[in-house]
Amino acid sequence: MAEKFIIAVLTNPREGQDAAFTEWYDDRHIPDVLKIPGVISAQRYGLAPVQRMDPPHPFSWFAFYEVETDDLSALIDDMRERGGTERMPISDALDPNRITLVFSPHGPRRTPGDA
Repeated sequence: MAEKFIIAVLTNPREGQDAAFTEWYDDRHIPDVLKIPGVISAQRYGLAPVQRMDPPHPFSWFAFYEVETDDLSALIDDMRERGGTERMPISDALDPNRITLVFSPHGPRRTPGDA
């Protein structure tokens, strides 16, 4: 039975490469990731001007991928194999310092009405 996971990716563009980074991420990278079996959605978020914590904030972009799979290792291996190839090229506008983490749900999804 397929399980749900979230893949969270924190990134930045290289200095002066904001436009190229955004074009690549939105027009190429997200569509490429969505072709991977098991990836069911993708959305990118920019750092809001108001934050709960004081700076520094090391990353300005957050990508959120929902996946469903019965073999997480195979899905991650597929992502690794595609990365940097014609199937999923990496832009020179992407700063190489980034964080990618995979999370599994714990407990039910709750809303304010559940309290």
